[in-house]
Amino acid sequence: MAVNRFVLNTISYHGEGAIKEIPGELQRRDYDHVFVSSDPDLVKFGVTSKVTDLLDEAGIKWDLYDEVKPNPTIKNVQDGVEAFKKSGAQAIVTIGGGSAMDTAKAIGIIVNNPEFADVKSLEGVADTKKHAVFTIAVPTTAGTAAEVTINYVITDPDKERKFVCVDTNDIPEVAVVDPDMMASMPVGLTAATGMDALTHAIEGYTTKGAWELSDMFHYKAIEVISHNLRDAVQEAKDKKPGTGRKEMALGQYIAGMGFSNVGLGIDHSMAHTLSAHYDTPHGVACAMLLPISMEFNKPVVAKKQAEIARAMGIDTTGMSDEEAADAAIAAVRQLGEDVGIPKTCKGLVEEDLDQLAKDALADACYPGNPREASLDEVKDMFRQIMA
Repeated sequence: MAVNRFVLNTISYHGEGAIKEIPGELQRRDYDHVFVSSDPDLVKFGVTSKVTDLLDEAGIKWDLYDEVKPNPTIKNVQDGVEAFKKSGAQAIVTIGGGSAMDTAKAIGIIVNNPEFADVKSLEGVADTKKHAVFTIAVPTTAGTAAEVTINYVITDPDKERKFVCVDTNDIPEVAVVDPDMMASMPVGLTAATGMDALTHAIEGYTTKGAWELSDMFHYKAIEVISHNLRDAVQEAKDKKPGTGRKEMALGQYIAGMGFSNVGLGIDHSMAHTLSAHYDTPHGVACAMLLPISMEFNKPVVAKKQAEIARAMGIDTTGMSDEEAADAAIAAVRQLGEDVGIPKTCKGLVEEDLDQLAKDALADACYPGNPREASLDEVKDMFRQIMA
């Protein structure tokens, strides 16, 4: 019998007002000076200050690093490491989406494992010796689940590629999932990150490494996300709070609990490639490719895709597994359309397909895919999202 490993945060807080727990978590550990990693827009619009105001009230000193890029680069991380060292901080509080949290993870790892200062050597499964700097992660998007995963993604702009780092030492000790911190998400970001979360859940449910414990999380995540994403997007349009966003905050975290431990598949490997070459937002790339990759994988995971249909609320009575799988794929495609996901990738041209397919097959997410893919098959999947 195989041995299955499962890694989660030491502590996580969920619900409105959860950020109020942050000062206490720091004080209990005698941390009185923290390094805040966030992005400039969150600072500009007052989202970051919701946390830093609490730090001020508690008398906890903080230094801000807000040079996080939408797709963090090697230099981004190295600059952050230097800023951390200069600050004299003892811990990290990262506030933002996947980019801010990925940057903070890399910074925290390198500070305690300086032999990886080149950043590139962290690609794949890095043999770090020490856990990252103590980190509290506060997501402001409902999608990446970086606050509970052992993965992070860094961009190498010179090679136009993203590389995935997998390391149990990078997981934040504390995750604070507060829907109030996600209230400023615009419509497009709500849709894209929500579809990213659904992709995590679906790929995690069908990946080679899936087993009973991960299936439990992924099935529930599919259910929660598919039933609430439309409402969350409407709430973003109306600029009004509602249950959709609250449920999405939970659903994306549940998906992260699963996929972080069992891996993903070809959808994510292809999406990473699109983002590196065309700067396509990660969630949009995942969403465009999700029904296509599900169709490709159907011959080997039809039974599980039938279960996905049921999780999405589809009545599969009297259907074969293949018919129910088709219904799941159609439902995923319809959900993407309903929340405004584009169907084609701007800039994608035939002459790029060979390199894109090679990069996708070399991506760290590909080995988890349940079905082997040839170069031509990957090119054909990319071809389906050409304008």
